[in-house]
Amino acid sequence: MSCNHKNLTQPAAAGQKRSRNDAGNKVTVVLGAQWGDEGKGKVVDLLATEADVVCRCQGGNNAGHTVVVDGKEYDFHLLPSGIINTKSTSLIGNGVVIHLPGLFEEGDKNDKKGLKGWEKRLIVSDRAHLVFDFHQVVDGLGGIGTTKKGIGPAYSSKASRTGLRVCDLLGDYKDFSTRFKNLVHQYQSMYPSLTVDVEDQLKKLKEYAERLRPMVRDGVYYMYEALHGPPKKILVEGANAALLDIDFGTYPFVTSSNCTVGGACTGLGIPPLNIGDVFGVSKAYTTRVGIGAFPTEQLNAVGELLQTRGHEVGVTTGRKRRCGWLDLVIVRYAHMINGFTAIALTKLDILDVLDEIKVGIAYKLNGKRIPHFPANMDVLHKVEVEYETFPGWKTDTSAARKWNDLPAKAQNYIRFIENHIVKWVGVGKSRECMIQMF
Repeated sequence: MSCNHKNLTQPAAAGQKRSRNDAGNKVTVVLGAQWGDEGKGKVVDLLATEADVVCRCQGGNNAGHTVVVDGKEYDFHLLPSGIINTKSTSLIGNGVVIHLPGLFEEGDKNDKKGLKGWEKRLIVSDRAHLVFDFHQVVDGLGGIGTTKKGIGPAYSSKASRTGLRVCDLLGDYKDFSTRFKNLVHQYQSMYPSLTVDVEDQLKKLKEYAERLRPMVRDGVYYMYEALHGPPKKILVEGANAALLDIDFGTYPFVTSSNCTVGGACTGLGIPPLNIGDVFGVSKAYTTRVGIGAFPTEQLNAVGELLQTRGHEVGVTTGRKRRCGWLDLVIVRYAHMINGFTAIALTKLDILDVLDEIKVGIAYKLNGKRIPHFPANMDVLHKVEVEYETFPGWKTDTSAARKWNDLPAKAQNYIRFIENHIVKWVGVGKSRECMIQMF
């Protein structure tokens, strides 16, 4: 990641163009290419071993990443997966919404598993918005299959300019208390049954504020210095996935933030010029949590087998994930938006026992192929999927560590999926189970 750092501390003079080469360090972004749960945490963990900075740019503790290192399984929701690397700094950016009780509970839980000193390696942007307990209560009343973690209501507060940020909590506490009470009152007027012990909440928030204070920095300035200082490897860990993006996902059954590549810029305050590699992550099949259209879903023995063999249960919610064949229409759609440099294909080993494997290659509407991914959910429910069928390899791939270790039929399946764009193939849970292709 070497760069030309000449004159980086000053903006370019009027009329003077800055070349791509002196824009500073490049940021590598890892994003979900389906409906989430693709194994992004494992890919981030793989890259984070060499990263200097690992960032979260959007979402909240509605995301769930499982990382296995040295036989220990860590569950992350708000903390970037890179927090495991003791030599890197983890940053929670301004685009993230933070539930402080959830953050500290998560840190303490992983601390007991051996994640020591995480608080000293974590930086929190002072511009990040806060999720309060009453946001979570309100979220449970929504009825569109959310994680009930308060994410939607917190982003609603942010968009309506009544939200409260980390800088507010650490600022004038009297002013914060007044604004907190006003926000509670606003929600109680919308939800008359909502009860909030305001004084108890404020007391707890004051305690959280003091624990949080040493971690808080101006996130924009921190990123500017990281980009324009000495060469650094900077990694951005996307939460959720392309098909859950508030603009591009299967609306309204989506999350409340931009979990596509643009969210890396707005959620951290970094220019598009500094975006380098963008890695998409896709399972070798498709899963989805909650309700909404799912064209390749298999409500049969195949779906049950994928669910059972893949242990397809949400890290955050404990809900069973719906399962189906790999849908290349949605992966191509995610690629249109994100411009993936390469794709990591995970959980190939789950398909090891199947006699035949299908891949959705196109959608048909009224018997005709459509070139785009439908915005309208009624239309998406009506599409007919065109499949390509492959013979199964009927061989255990979990011990494979190199491309040549994979059976020829598995290689053919991978080559078909995305010729020359698949960079890694996952055949198990741990870091060692990622086969690098190029």
